[in-house]
Amino acid sequence: MITAVQQAQSGDSEVFIQLCRQIEPEMYGMARSILNRDEDCADVMQEATLKAYQAIRSLRQPEFFKTWMLRILINECRQHLRRQKNIVEADAVVTQLESHTTSAEYEKIELREAVERLDDPLRTVVLLHYFQDMPIRQVAEVLNISETAVKSRLFRARKSLLSGM
Repeated sequence: MITAVQQAQSGDSEVFIQLCRQIEPEMYGMARSILNRDEDCADVMQEATLKAYQAIRSLRQPEFFKTWMLRILINECRQHLRRQKNIVEADAVVTQLESHTTSAEYEKIELREAVERLDDPLRTVVLLHYFQDMPIRQVAEVLNISETAVKSRLFRARKSLLSGM
């Protein structure tokens, strides 16, 4: 992936498109968890991809391409929310349940809904760390906060989730 990022930095737009397609599911999942509307997700992802393409040469560490892209996406999501004057408050995700859903699936849905009710800063660290499997250091880099702040938010989120369940 590093060589591909370096090719993209050299101006190969086809390689850049391939790199973006590889991380598209993670980008969509992150955008969806913040914005809650498919239409908004598509707009924000497109805008984030365009900004990344225009700034790809500024990426100093090609191995952090995914982290860099997610940071751009999160910033675009926040800007979108600001434009809609819904900075912190996001609607809960409405999940349609199939009739043959098992108890374990219900628990996953309940957990996801509980996470969606967390305040934006707590929800974001939980989604990045637990749902995107990012280490604390990488979450700190994506959000541009200290590792201590990430740990603190994870602690508060877990405490909130335990008291709400």
